[in-house]
Amino acid sequence: MEEGELPWLLVNEVGGIRGILHSHVPFLKKHFHLITMKEFLENRKDVGKKVQAIYLWWHKPVIDKELLQSLPNVKVIANSGVGMDHLDLKLIASFCVKMANAPRAVSSTTADTGMALLLASARRLVEVHNISVSPSMDYCEADILGVKVAGATLGIIGMGRIGYKIAVRAKAFEMNILYHNRTRRRVQEEQAVGATYCKKIDSLLQQSDFVMLVVSLTPQTHKLIGKRELELMKPTATLINISRGAVVDQEALVAALQTGVIRAAALDVTSPEPLPRDHALLKLKNVIITPHLGIKTDKATYMITEEAVENILAALNGLPLPSEVLPS
Repeated sequence: MEEGELPWLLVNEVGGIRGILHSHVPFLKKHFHLITMKEFLENRKDVGKKVQAIYLWWHKPVIDKELLQSLPNVKVIANSGVGMDHLDLKLIASFCVKMANAPRAVSSTTADTGMALLLASARRLVEVHNISVSPSMDYCEADILGVKVAGATLGIIGMGRIGYKIAVRAKAFEMNILYHNRTRRRVQEEQAVGATYCKKIDSLLQQSDFVMLVVSLTPQTHKLIGKRELELMKPTATLINISRGAVVDQEALVAALQTGVIRAAALDVTSPEPLPRDHALLKLKNVIITPHLGIKTDKATYMITEEAVENILAALNGLPLPSEVLPS
């Protein structure tokens, strides 16, 4: 790269289903020369040598050995979100490439999504909306009764940055809060939100009216909630998943919802995404499914790009990355 030339940043595309947002382009172009995957593939030999960073937007472009081998000068990959389960971190590290995510930008908005799903399921908002716009408006009041949120018990599985913000919101709704986490929060943090620590996940499942999953997908959390765990929950309980679809055994969840093992589910994530159009979950009235809304607000997405730029520039200037992710 010649002196004064902006560093080259590889992105999947601009606009479209898996491209960076058009509104982010002017900001990115202040710091980088943008190159899309299409442009890279058309001139792989020359362009590959110039790319120094990659910005992943909704898991694209796919990072594999072939791509890394064709980018000999890439120094950093920035991810537009927190979860890194779509990346082979050890492979990337073997090419001496640093990795970063965007935890600061996503936590509040993802917590909002979790609470929105909880409230929508509790008050059956999707069902009553469909009634309200139907031609006949015929319904029995007993069939649309919801669940009171104030005074109910919320069990949060995964009390990291996002989980804690959910607890803050739940406290405002006068909920009782339980949580399970690999490490216990400080007593002052627990007291601030009125949260009680459950060392065993079983205890949380048995006591909670709402169970919210806020964990990263790892080998340890894959199908964390299966048939056994669902049967521990109250028959009046609701499962809310804003983590990753594979954290739940979806076949077991379908069976639990069909047979009344639990009352309902509200899912912002599934496996795969989207589900096949004939999937059983799409046919159940006691399920709300949203298309991985998590962080999808105009402000949050822009903050993600800002955080990515901060991490990329730090890496290119030999400085510590604010949100570096290391292979475990």
